[in-house]
Amino acid sequence: MNAISLKEMTTAEKISTMEVLWNDLCENNSIDSPVWHESVLANRERLRSSGVQEPIGWEAAKQQLRNKI
Repeated sequence: MNAISLKEMTTAEKISTMEVLWNDLCENNSIDSPVWHESVLANRERLRSSGVQEPIGWEAAKQQLRNKI
């Protein structure tokens, strides 16, 4: 295996590498969610089902994240 500095990689190469890693993790490992995920998801579902928080589309979610950083 050859090591390459992340600074030397193009964005496309970094994304490709991430996809390879993600696919390998999905195919070859059972990844358990952390225990705290269940309570976070339950709280979000409670907020959604009570009408306190409405779901938003992916594009709007990305824009909200961009606005935060």
